[in-house]
Amino acid sequence: MPNYLDIFAGAGGLSEGFIRAGYEPVAHIEMDTAACYTLKTRLAYKWLADHNQEVLYNQYLQGIVTRAELYDAVPDELLNSVLNYEISEECLEEIFETIDGMLNDEPLELIVGGPPCQAYSLVGRARDENGMVGDQRNYLYILYAKFLNRYHPKYFVFENVVGLFSAKDTDGELYLEKMQQLFRECGYSIEYRLLNAKDYGVLQNRERIILVGKYGEHSDFYPDIPAEENIYMVQSVFYDLPKIHAGEGVCTPVPTLHYNGQYLYFSRIKEYDLEPVTFHCARPHTQQDLEIYRRVVQLWNDEQKRMCYSDLPNELQSQNNLKSFLDRFKVVAANLSFSQTVVAHISKDGHYFIHPDLEQNRSLTPREVARLQTFPDNYYFESVSGKPSRTAAFKQIGNAVPVLLAEKIATALLEVW
Repeated sequence: MPNYLDIFAGAGGLSEGFIRAGYEPVAHIEMDTAACYTLKTRLAYKWLADHNQEVLYNQYLQGIVTRAELYDAVPDELLNSVLNYEISEECLEEIFETIDGMLNDEPLELIVGGPPCQAYSLVGRARDENGMVGDQRNYLYILYAKFLNRYHPKYFVFENVVGLFSAKDTDGELYLEKMQQLFRECGYSIEYRLLNAKDYGVLQNRERIILVGKYGEHSDFYPDIPAEENIYMVQSVFYDLPKIHAGEGVCTPVPTLHYNGQYLYFSRIKEYDLEPVTFHCARPHTQQDLEIYRRVVQLWNDEQKRMCYSDLPNELQSQNNLKSFLDRFKVVAANLSFSQTVVAHISKDGHYFIHPDLEQNRSLTPREVARLQTFPDNYYFESVSGKPSRTAAFKQIGNAVPVLLAEKIATALLEVW
């Protein structure tokens, strides 16, 4: 099966999909230290599972063994394949030398990954006083091209946000056009599509540009990723989880309830009934926010209407801006076939991701959000310290590619390999 390098790897949503499809990772490169630990822990889990030692992983999740003890049980080269670097000109040669050693004269067949999207995103540009013009993250694609020039993989898969269609450089030229030109200069034919995760089995409205490059002169090579009719509702990801209120729950494993949620098995979120989950812990909320949440959910339940911030009573309004972001409080509707887009901002507050159960009256937990991103329940999100961090988990989950979408892309690419 093809090997691959994952750059700007994040917590590994894209990589998890490619591994599921049968690809072999050579290395992951990621600047966020907490996400690097998440990648290491996931690699450790897979190695232990392959060697019938999953009990040790379960003991780690329960706090019986430490992270250091978990890592001591797996080969060093596995953990060392996760490279904690902010990709830059200064460290590029060091990264290349490390990857060359891992390849051991074998060719690199595939590169996957997309640079951080904040500089291209519509929301990011709207919130930045300079519209992200001149932000150095705009130019990470140039470093991406240096990986292509170094290794000339047969394919590469580049993922990014819809805002890339309209993001412009200081000279007024679209970044997407500049990217394509540079990638062509590296020897690649380029094709891209706008894919929405909800069309590929993910219960989330999440549009992303998926650009595929193939080395050499080619046409009509984009893999056929068949869309599928969704027969599930968002409630499928909630109903087997214990009911908790704001500020309740734990990050350590808790058993799920007996609920035959077919979507959870279809998307491979659950491996077996009553499988324990981690990070089912809800953040606390102020009484003001809880009252807003109650009204938001009640309005949806009664009238199937979204709450506009300016329609709230004056005593519940604390934001001066009444002209934009008026949908800042939003329920994740259980009776729809997809949720709103999961974003990393959920690490700051949960207002845009309110739980649909009025009785629980809270925002979503990291595990619920991870399920919307189709991460399996046995996927653990690390912090730098090793202590469970709800904030670090939210950030990693929000930045990730949905695992199921990644698997569909990876499987389709294999078929044309």
